[in-house]
Amino acid sequence: MKIKANNNDFEPCPEFTGKAVCVDVTPLRKQQSQYGERNVFKIVFETDTDKEDGSRFCVWSPNFTPTLNEKASLRKFLRGWFGRDLSTAELEDFDTETLVGKPAQLVVVHEHKDGKVYANIAACTPDKAGDALKPSGKFVRTKDRATGVAANGAAAPGAGGYRRAQQPAEAGSEHAVVKIHVGKCKGLELRDLSADQVQALVANWLPSAKANAKPLADDRRLMAALEWWQGEQEKATDDVPY
Repeated sequence: MKIKANNNDFEPCPEFTGKAVCVDVTPLRKQQSQYGERNVFKIVFETDTDKEDGSRFCVWSPNFTPTLNEKASLRKFLRGWFGRDLSTAELEDFDTETLVGKPAQLVVVHEHKDGKVYANIAACTPDKAGDALKPSGKFVRTKDRATGVAANGAAAPGAGGYRRAQQPAEAGSEHAVVKIHVGKCKGLELRDLSADQVQALVANWLPSAKANAKPLADDRRLMAALEWWQGEQEKATDDVPY
């Protein structure tokens, strides 16, 4: 998972070796690849390192596709995390929700490239310490961010708890990483939102923003991102065979 060190809104996870715990498996989202469109998700871990505000540093896995065939990246990642291959029963009916709350030992390393610092999960192995790390309760899962309620039931600041690290836009689009500056999803990136949340912005915010003769820079960026999203949805619809 890649993190921009010069992002003022996000403090990247330092290099780290130690205890961690899974706090989220993100919803599926579409990604364009050289093989066409695919569904992808990420696994999120809290690490046993505290930030100045008392919350924990988090790291995000690479993108995984929801498949468990022998050569799948997800299968290999889980094999390392579990310390074994998945059983026949697990392979037949694997639920990613069972990963949330599962402890791990992580190795997080930094990669320096083009003047930026990237933090990556170099290893994820079983936690055998005997005093496994528990979720702090402060992290807000992606699927719950619209409500702004943390796992412990408390109100989460900015409807986001931890903000996901800003990453380079996938599929060559800078629009996916535009930050929402209005409404309940304020502080999140466009790609963090569900389709329903984006559609709500398109229906409720975009028309009035377009009517503004002098939009702010943030408004212009978000308008362009939402129009790009609409175009992607239309292309996806046009590609569906009848």
